Amino acid sequence: MGNTVLEQMGFIIGDWIPKEASIAVAADNQYIYYKAGVHDLSIKEGQPVSSGTIAARVAKEGRKVEMYVEQAVLGSAYYGIGYPINIDDKEAVLVITLPPDYVVGPKKPLAFLTGKQDETWRPIPIKQVSHIESSQKKTWFYADEDSYCSSHTLKNLKERLPDYFLSVHRSYIVNVHYIEEIAKDVASNYVLTLRDGSTIPVSQNYTAEVRNRLGF
Repeated sequence: MGNTVLEQMGFIIGDWIPKEASIAVAADNQYIYYKAGVHDLSIKEGQPVSSGTIAARVAKEGRKVEMYVEQAVLGSAYYGIGYPINIDDKEAVLVITLPPDYVVGPKKPLAFLTGKQDETWRPIPIKQVSHIESSQKKTWFYADEDSYCSSHTLKNLKERLPDYFLSVHRSYIVNVHYIEEIAKDVASNYVLTLRDGSTIPVSQNYTAEVRNRLGF
């Protein structure tokens, strides 16, 4: 299949997907077509398919794959869906990529979060997570006084957490079961103290929601 046909296919698919999405086609372990969306991964035609990418998993497993990919793999974190396809009797892969905080349709609440600590990954039951923080362009969550780095963004997690998690600041989400006390600071803003001794500020933009949800 020539590039002209691939380009036509890309523009047709592009009419049906969000403007943020990029489209990639890979065959013989390299990318043969790429159409960038707003969230551009800067993939080049002829670029080898890296391990850990959606394209690599689809090619290996021969099935649809939907997953988040962390920043280290292609230089930018992304969420994507890959499909096995056939081009000129050759096995190939079609991948549609989106920003990492993109949510497709209603999602069930997360049952666990998988976080990185040193060079290992650990799945942590969501009920054990005391709070989640966005700091230095990374997302961190805390459980049993340990910190873990997550590939999710705070915006994405807001759509996926159980209802006992509460946004209290643009950089913090708190598990209400871990709140020890609520007090005012010198500026008359609220501060939450958690069971592990952590103190979390409540910003003015979230004060009304926090008071309504917690009933005080």
